[in-house]
Amino acid sequence: MAVLGLGRMGTPIATAFLDAGYRTIVWNRSPDKVEALAARGAVPMATAAEAVTAAPLVVTPLLDHAAVRQALGTATAALRGRTVVNLANTTPDQARDLAAWTARYGAAYLDGAMMALPETVATASGFFLYSGTEEAFTRFRGALEVMAPAHYFGTDPGRAEIHDLALLGTGYGALAGFLHSLALLHGTGTGPEEFAALAARWLNGLTAYLPELAREVGAARYADGVSTVDLNRAAVDGIVELGRASGVTAAVHEPLRDLLRQRSAGGRGADSFSSVFELMRPRDAPLL
Repeated sequence: MAVLGLGRMGTPIATAFLDAGYRTIVWNRSPDKVEALAARGAVPMATAAEAVTAAPLVVTPLLDHAAVRQALGTATAALRGRTVVNLANTTPDQARDLAAWTARYGAAYLDGAMMALPETVATASGFFLYSGTEEAFTRFRGALEVMAPAHYFGTDPGRAEIHDLALLGTGYGALAGFLHSLALLHGTGTGPEEFAALAARWLNGLTAYLPELAREVGAARYADGVSTVDLNRAAVDGIVELGRASGVTAAVHEPLRDLLRQRSAGGRGADSFSSVFELMRPRDAPLL
């Protein structure tokens, strides 16, 4: 296989292929990053076109959509019969655009979203999401699993990116809440490291609660939840008020407070917290 781009993720990906015994072609715009991998047995190529020509599977852990188009744009004559695995930061529509573009040159396409850090490549701690050509995913799954456990979401090339953004949204909500909490505690004598240990313990409990929330949302049944809208509304009101009294922005939690208030005002205060989903979901468009 060929790895185009040896940045923060490209280098550990190429290393993982080498460690797994794969013949690994590498290309990078700046050749200095190629030398260490070449010393370990990678085969360097001077151009992206040469790298694509030399391998049936072409992995592109580049910066963004434009970088992938630029690199592959020099290799269009070599794309026929190849499978392109795009691991760049990409929107769902950009993934679909790139899939159509590569198809015009006779290549199969898989869009990939890396739910991993450089140090978790080739470990069970990270995982990658894929969508696109099913035959290509089936054919190359063994190689894809070298990088990280692989999850396939269907033939629509944009679906991996939709799931990527959904997972990122879950994480950013938790991280923003954690930083807001540190701001609330600033000057109280509790240091960030001390609070982090408590927060991690609390978040572990919330993680265990996710399947129950998912069950309620999937069934659209909210009457028997153990954590009600009104119970949580009171708690979130308290967070917002403490922030205001402490001079801390309330921007992180005000949107949730408003949703809980809206749900309660509609006579749904005794429903499960998960029922807030009904105020978020699209009304006229099908769920993605």
